[in-house]
Amino acid sequence: MNRVLDLFSCAGGAGWGYHLAGFQVDGCDLADRPNYPFAYHRGDALEYLDHLTTTGDIHQYQLVHASPPCQAGCALTIGTNTSQGWGGDHHDLVAPTRELLERTGLPYVIEQPNGRAAIRKDISLCGEMFGLGVIRHRNFELGRWTTARPAHPRHRGYVRGHRHGVRRDGPYVAAYGKGGGKANVPEMQTAMGITWTDAHEELTEAIPPAYTRWIGTAFSTARQEVLV
Repeated sequence: MNRVLDLFSCAGGAGWGYHLAGFQVDGCDLADRPNYPFAYHRGDALEYLDHLTTTGDIHQYQLVHASPPCQAGCALTIGTNTSQGWGGDHHDLVAPTRELLERTGLPYVIEQPNGRAAIRKDISLCGEMFGLGVIRHRNFELGRWTTARPAHPRHRGYVRGHRHGVRRDGPYVAAYGKGGGKANVPEMQTAMGITWTDAHEELTEAIPPAYTRWIGTAFSTARQEVLV
């Protein structure tokens, strides 16, 4: 069985997808994550990755997934928050994450939302690709492996709620924030296929497991082709 290290794991949206793709999953996050559904190390993800690499314990894994905090480059931070003078200083963790991932010598995945984060958009996924009730675009940089880029289907309509003073209805919910027609907790759970946590903050940060199920399956297929 393939084994994946899930760094910056949050509540486990990415980890659950890899689980569905047949992986054994181990997570790591700085915050206490009692809802995380797999084996879990609480601590700084980059320090933990450095430790595993230095000791050689990293080689128990076939793949490393990392979702470093993206506040320095995400669309909300560089757009609305900046224009309104909200928020504080944010640090880019993508570059140091990539540097440590390269040191492992293992295949890896770096996930980021749309924005200015400096990653290669080798794969871009959205909820419409999987018939989900959210759009939630996410980009993935693939290190030391590759797979074909999937087609991006046309969206079926609007995201429900208020935006720029206009109220719209549509087949997707906004799984972030509160008010203005945004999704409540049960709606977010249903829209993303997440059942093991009902924490609002965790749901707003999670990626739908369907994304990493697709990536995990693609990785296993690519790895099998190499072995053959």
